[in-house]
Parts: sequence; C-alpha cells; structure tokens
Amino acid sequence: MPKDTVKTQRTSMWRDVWKRLCHNKAAMFGLALLCLIFIGALLAGVVGPEGYDFQVLRERNQPPSLAHPFGTDGAGRDLLVRILYGARISLLIGFSAVIVSVSVGTVIGAAAAYYGDKVDNVLMRFIDVWMAIPSILLSIAIMAAFGSSIHNLVLAIAIGSIPGHARVVRSAVLSVKNQEFIEAAISNGASDFRIITRYILPNCMAPIIVQATMSVAKAILSASSLSFIGLGVTQPTPEWGAMLSVGRNAIRDYPWIITFPGLAIMMTIYGINLFGDSLRDAMDPRLKH
Repeated sequence: MPKDTVKTQRTSMWRDVWKRLCHNKAAMFGLALLCLIFIGALLAGVVGPEGYDFQVLRERNQPPSLAHPFGTDGAGRDLLVRILYGARISLLIGFSAVIVSVSVGTVIGAAAAYYGDKVDNVLMRFIDVWMAIPSILLSIAIMAAFGSSIHNLVLAIAIGSIPGHARVVRSAVLSVKNQEFIEAAISNGASDFRIITRYILPNCMAPIIVQATMSVAKAILSASSLSFIGLGVTQPTPEWGAMLSVGRNAIRDYPWIITFPGLAIMMTIYGINLFGDSLRDAMDPRLKH
C-alpha cells in the first residue's frame, strides 16, 4: 500500500474521531474541565506572583472571601494560589508517569507479540508476576526505600503501571502483525525495528492512546494517595494529596482547607475519565454508524 494512501487513511481516521468527539457532550464537558485546570495551572504565577508559600500569619484559617476565594490555611497561605500551583505538580506527575510507563510497556509488549514463542513466554510470565503485586503496594515500597521526592514518585507510579500497558500493546500488535502489509514489508527486507516502529505501532495507536489517557487519572490519584500518607510530595510543595493530609485535622473547624483540594482532585479525575471514556467510544470501529 503506498505511503501517501496510508497517511491519508490515518488522517481521515483521526478527523473522524475528532468529529465524533465534538458530537459527544460528555467528551466536550470533560475536555472543558481539563482545559480549565490547564489554564489555571498556567495562570498560577499571575494569580499568586508571590509564590505558593507566601504567608500572612494574621490571616490564618480565613474562610472564603473576595480577598481569598478559597480561604486560607493554618499558615496564612492563600488556598486558591496553592491549588493552582498544585495543579502543575499533579499534572506533571500524572503525565510524566504515564509517558514513562507507556514507553517501557510499549517496548515490552511489542517485543513479546512480534517475536512470539520463547520471547513472548518469558516476557509475559515476568509481566504476570509483576501484575500479581498490587501497584499501590509496589509504589509504597519504592517510596519507602528511596525517599519522598517528585522524581521518585513518578518512578514509583510508572513502575506499577507498566504491566497494564505492556498487555494492551501486546494485544494490539498481535492483531496487526499478520496482516498483508506487514508480510510485504518483511519480504522487502525491512528490519524488525523498522517494521515495528513504522508499520505496526502506528496502526496500534488507538488502544495505546486510550489506555494512556485513562492512566493519567489513575496516576494523579495514586500520587495524591501517596502524598496523603506522607510518602509522596512533602510540604511546603502544594500537592493536592499533601494539602488534604495537612488539613484533615482541621476538618471540623475549617472545612474549606480540605474541601477545595478535594474538589480539585475530583474535577481532574472526572474530566479525564469522561474524556477517556468518550475517546474509547470514538475510536471503537464497532460504534461507527
């Protein structure tokens, strides 16, 4: 099949996916939520030019007002500013962890499916053992061993997510590798690396992208969970889970201290899940009319 024809078909497919997303109200609502969160993260420095750790002790534990729309915490810090800066941290952790896990999982899954036989058996049995360990327990063990930092948190979450991505990629590659255009590439003497990267993986992008999108929400939630129990990002860095952990002791007297970070986590996860579910439906050929 000519390269121009293949590129045209892919472009047409993505254009069709986008059109279907635009007609899906849930997808657009989820995308709007995500855009709102991204814009807030970008404008954090404008809303709080003094930084996320700027304190005014005489304004400690102030309820929401015009001066402080989300109120202040026990150290006199503006919660709106800290939540906006926290969006940068949470999104950075979520997307970085997914990029690492998808990259490694793609290599493992593609190698297992393409070479098959002993390579497939060895890699998949290793993945089975890996998946037998709950990802949150694996993340806790890694953080306890290496200490609390953003880099370690990204690594811990990514390691726990690799097996799932590897299995998705393996399944997608198995459905593609025996098609005629792959056999034509092999007969023309193309190298294994070229066949996998130029012909197989581009035709497996739909399930990989959907899996990656859904994994971002899981990564953000895992990061918040680890920070909440003191094994993730530490104070004064404004990570949402850490903010919940600090404010939990004041829940009765100053409920806004944990309400707004909790809402930030909920809105982000909800937006990603809405968009991810809609993206999966848009990319499913069985749902085309």
